[in-house]
Amino acid sequence: MEPTSRKSLSAAGLALGLAGVGLVTLVFARLLGVNISTVGFSFLIVVLGIATTSGFWTSAAVALAAMLSFNFFFLPPVGRFTIADPENWVALFTFLLTALVASHLSDRAQKRAADARRHQRETEQLYSLSRAILLTESSRPIGAQAAQAIAQIFDSASVVILDAKSGRSYRGGSGEVANWEPQLEEVSRVGSHQRQPEMDLDIWPVSLGGSPVGALAAVGVRASDGAVQSMLNLVAIALERVRMEEAANRAEAARQSEEFKSTLLDAIAHEFKTPLTSIKAAATGLRTIDPANIADQRELMSIVEEEADRLSTLVTEAVKMAEIDAGQVAIHPSRVSSEDLLAAVRSGFEGRGADRIIVNGPPGVDLVVDHDLVVLAIRQVLDNALKYSPSGSSVSCSMEGGSGVFTLRIADCGPGIPDRDRERIFDKFHRLSGTREQVPGTGLGLHIAREIARMHGGDLWVEQNTPRGAVFCFRFPLQSGERA
Repeated sequence: MEPTSRKSLSAAGLALGLAGVGLVTLVFARLLGVNISTVGFSFLIVVLGIATTSGFWTSAAVALAAMLSFNFFFLPPVGRFTIADPENWVALFTFLLTALVASHLSDRAQKRAADARRHQRETEQLYSLSRAILLTESSRPIGAQAAQAIAQIFDSASVVILDAKSGRSYRGGSGEVANWEPQLEEVSRVGSHQRQPEMDLDIWPVSLGGSPVGALAAVGVRASDGAVQSMLNLVAIALERVRMEEAANRAEAARQSEEFKSTLLDAIAHEFKTPLTSIKAAATGLRTIDPANIADQRELMSIVEEEADRLSTLVTEAVKMAEIDAGQVAIHPSRVSSEDLLAAVRSGFEGRGADRIIVNGPPGVDLVVDHDLVVLAIRQVLDNALKYSPSGSSVSCSMEGGSGVFTLRIADCGPGIPDRDRERIFDKFHRLSGTREQVPGTGLGLHIAREIARMHGGDLWVEQNTPRGAVFCFRFPLQSGERA
C-alpha cells in the first residue's frame, strides 16, 4: 500500500474510532444506565474494530481516548480524572492493557494476511512471467517479449533489458523511455542496484551463474526482494535463450549452407554429364572422321561449341543461385520486352526441349527488370515443367499484360502439385515425395525463382484447381507509362 494511502486510512480510522468512543460515552452516560463492565466491553469493541482496519498505533490512540473517557465519565468520582477506589485503578489499566494487546494481535494478523496476499500475488506474477518467457513466439525477439511481459505483469510503464554480451537492449511498456543504456551498462559492470526516487526507477544487475549478463530497468515495480531476485533470474534465462537461439540459428545456417553446397555440386555434376558426353563424342568423331569430309567436321564442331556454351551457362547460373541464396545479389534493372525475355529463355533449351515450349499471348509488353536474373528465374520453372511432363508433351507459356502488372503462366502436363505442397515446394531443398529418384534436381530452383520475382516487387505461386498438371504464375509490376 502506498504511504499516502496508509496515512489517509489511519486518519480516517482515528476519526472513526474517536467518533465511536464519543457515541458509546453519550449513549451509556446520558441515555442508559448500565454497569461499568458493559461500558468497558463496549469501548473494547470499538478499539478492536479500529484495530482490524487501521493498524496498531491508530487503535492504541483510540484505546487511550477510550480509557480517558471511561475514567472521566464512568469511574467514581465521575467528572474528574481521578479514581477513588483502588479496584477501579486495576479495572482501568486492565482495560487499557487488554485493548492494546488485542490491537497488537489484530495488527499482526492483518500484516500476516497482507503478506500472504502479497506473496500470492507475487507468485502469480512470477508464474505468468515464466510462462510468458517459456512460450515466446519465434517470430519476435525473445528479449523484447520478456520486456513487454514484465511491463504488463508488474504494471510498469517502461521496461528496458540490456544484453551485456551483445550490447542490444529490448524495450517494453507504453511509457516514454529515456536513454538509460549508459546507466544499464554501469549497473551491469558494477553489479549493484540503483534507485532513482524522482523517476520511481529501479535498475538491477542481471547475472547467471555468478557472471553478469545484463541489466534491467523498470519504472514503478512494487515487489519484495525475493520476488525481484526471481524476476531477475527469469530475465537471465530469457537472455540465455536469446544466445541459444542465435547459436542454433547460426548452426542451422551453417548446416543449410553445407547442404546447399553439397546439393549444388551434385546437381552440377549431373547436369554436366550430358554436355560433357556430347563434347567427348564429338571430339572422338573429329579425330576419326575423314579430313576431307568438311560438312561432318563442321557439324561436330558445332556440337562442341553448343555444348560448351551450355556448360558456361550452367556454371553462370550455379554461381548466380549461390549468390542469391546468400543474399549477395543486387538487381540491375533495364527496359526489356517480354518477347526478348522468352526468346532468351528458349535459347537455353536448344536441343533439349525448346520445340516443346509454346508461347502465346499478346506481344508488346515492356518490363523494367534485371534481364539475366528474370531469365534465370523463368528458366528454372520451365526446366521443372519439362522434366515433370511426359516426353513429347508441350509446356505452355501464356503472357498477359494489364492493370499495372505482367503475368506469365507456365502450364505443364506433369502429375500436378498436391494441396499440402503448394507452399512447401518453394522451400529450400523440398521436393515432392516419390520424385527424388525419378527426376533429377536440387530442390532449389523454385525457391530461387520466387526470390528473384520478389526482389523485383513481384511474386511466384501455383494456381489451384487446375484440371491437369501444374500452372506456375509469375507476376511483375509494370512501370508507369509503359505500353501494354
